[in-house]
Amino acid sequence: MSLEERIKSFSKLGKILRDSLEGDNKRYSSDLEKLINDQQYKNPWFTPDNVRMAVKAIADEMTSENLESWTSSYPELNSKRKSINVGVVMAGNIPLVGFHDFLSVLIADHSLTAKTSSKDQQLIIFISKVLCEINPEFSDKITFTEGLLKGFDAIIASGSDNSSRYFEYYFGKYPHIIRKNRNSVAIVTGSENKEVLSRLGSDVFSYFGLGCRSVSKIYVPDGYDIKRLTASWKEYDHIINHNKYANNYDYNKAVYMVNKDEFIDAGFLLCKRSTGISSPVAVLYFEYYDSINIVYMEIERIKTKIQCIVSDNDIPFGMAQSPHLWDYADGLDTIDFLLKIN
Repeated sequence: MSLEERIKSFSKLGKILRDSLEGDNKRYSSDLEKLINDQQYKNPWFTPDNVRMAVKAIADEMTSENLESWTSSYPELNSKRKSINVGVVMAGNIPLVGFHDFLSVLIADHSLTAKTSSKDQQLIIFISKVLCEINPEFSDKITFTEGLLKGFDAIIASGSDNSSRYFEYYFGKYPHIIRKNRNSVAIVTGSENKEVLSRLGSDVFSYFGLGCRSVSKIYVPDGYDIKRLTASWKEYDHIINHNKYANNYDYNKAVYMVNKDEFIDAGFLLCKRSTGISSPVAVLYFEYYDSINIVYMEIERIKTKIQCIVSDNDIPFGMAQSPHLWDYADGLDTIDFLLKIN
């Protein structure tokens, strides 16, 4: 299968997903809509809004223009190479978080054996089915398993810092990418208007803050009123009606009160001053600064813990959850890795 054929297949997949989300595809719209609505019963964090957001982010990126632009950076993709079997361990923190690895392995013309998360199986299997109906040649290249991964030549595994130790132990002798915990941060200058701050709310609250691209900490200038932020996020206050989120909110609030920690209670979010990066669910860390240069120096120091930076000079406010095909998790170029495996 040529690169042109692979790009064409994924481009068609993107169009089918976009049309299906709009209800304009007679063949797949109803099945996709049912999947979107049913995920919450298998994983309460996967609300219909969050699942739809994840599918839309993927669908919008998979255009011919984006796929061609992305792959053009890798001339080797056009050459005939030995196909290997790549094992992929998919995380389950947000819907379809393993899709980019799925796409990368197949666009590189390798075979995929994927171990899906028990929390996120149906969506990627559905997308795989659609892809194989578009181009049946993919059928022999895709395998899903719920058991142990076997027969692979290389591995891509995503998980927590704890699971990464397990991955290193079992997969360390193979060519591998092993991803750990990451969080994202935002830098506020104080000049942002209410509309910009509202967009920042999307970076904080999307997927309940469970994604590695979710902003878990905000740097604000000395003297900045944090309540200005929370006042701009009233459109997200309904999040407190979600049972699991509310449980986290109540628990963390109780812990802070017992420990006599200072925090700001917005009624749907707890804001706590901290030098940490990874805040608990329903909590947003913040830290004051007097020099943006010092902020960037600090971020550079802990860059292995940072997925992305949201600011006027980095990822635009409101765009953290819309990565491009070339925005690699943990900054590790998956395609380059797949091309260099012997």
